[in-house]
Amino acid sequence: MPSGPGAKLTDVAALARVSVGTVSNVLNRPDQVSFDKRTRVLAAIEELGFVRNESARSLRSGSTRSLGMLVLDVRNPFFTDVALGAENVAEDHKHSLILANSAEDAGREEAYLDLFEQQRVQGVLITPFGQVLQRLERMRDRGIPSVLVDRLASTDQFCSVSVDDVAGGATALEHLVSVGSVRPAFVGGPFTLQQVEDRYRGAADAAARAGVPLQLFETPDLKFERGRRIGDLIGNLQPDKRPDAVFAANDQLALGLLQSFAANGLHVPEDIAIVGFDDIDFASQSSIPLSSISQPRQLIGERAAQLLFDEIDAEPGHVHSQVVFTPELVARQSTLRR
Repeated sequence: MPSGPGAKLTDVAALARVSVGTVSNVLNRPDQVSFDKRTRVLAAIEELGFVRNESARSLRSGSTRSLGMLVLDVRNPFFTDVALGAENVAEDHKHSLILANSAEDAGREEAYLDLFEQQRVQGVLITPFGQVLQRLERMRDRGIPSVLVDRLASTDQFCSVSVDDVAGGATALEHLVSVGSVRPAFVGGPFTLQQVEDRYRGAADAAARAGVPLQLFETPDLKFERGRRIGDLIGNLQPDKRPDAVFAANDQLALGLLQSFAANGLHVPEDIAIVGFDDIDFASQSSIPLSSISQPRQLIGERAAQLLFDEIDAEPGHVHSQVVFTPELVARQSTLRR
């Protein structure tokens, strides 16, 4: 009798002295099989080293036991933590999570959506970069639902999980004003990202309420290296033209700014205060602990995955949910003068 990868369902059934249907039920619906038969089947599987052929199974069922997840920047610890939360829920549902990185590139984003369709994933978690909502609607019509992550749905045709980025931007700017800033600046981009647009809008509104001008340093991306370059630019400004505080659109930019300011002889927060967004683990561990607007990163991933499984099992008339978390300020040494 064959064993290992060569073992077949019929071999397991013969060794366990049950039908092939009973073996299938043990693998897919174990609650429908008596304890005695289930024990015999599992013992036979163990003895033969039987491995389920998931590829064949997916061809029969039309989908795999996997979810696709597409994020903007897999190097950003924020998305790593979100993915971890989603993976935990997927594991609870005995699904795997396929993580992909669009790298803020619309063509790459489309290519990964193609791949997810080819792999017959059961659903997609996505932080969109390009204009993909129509594409996601077509995928849903073909049986692959999706949930937007870290992005509030602009339509009631999708579930989404996000934070109130406008409120977070306002909180960051209000904090900088409260510690004495009169020349704050916003560093971030591109503004085609809704999160960046909303964080800037919240900060600009708060600056207007406080009666202070808000200088803008727009960036083409949100990477650490970009923060260093903008930091060098700011560091070379004349003191009366230089911002006395910066709100960075994410922590990677903020940490790049922090490193650049130190290299340019600027003291944080005495010469220039910094607040970031996301509160990644590195924020509290940097040479000068970084003040940041905190998001519940793993909880965002967990809630998004739960909504996706709801979508997968949804009955006709399913109502889509938009979950919005309120971010909170975590004040540390980068804004708190001694």
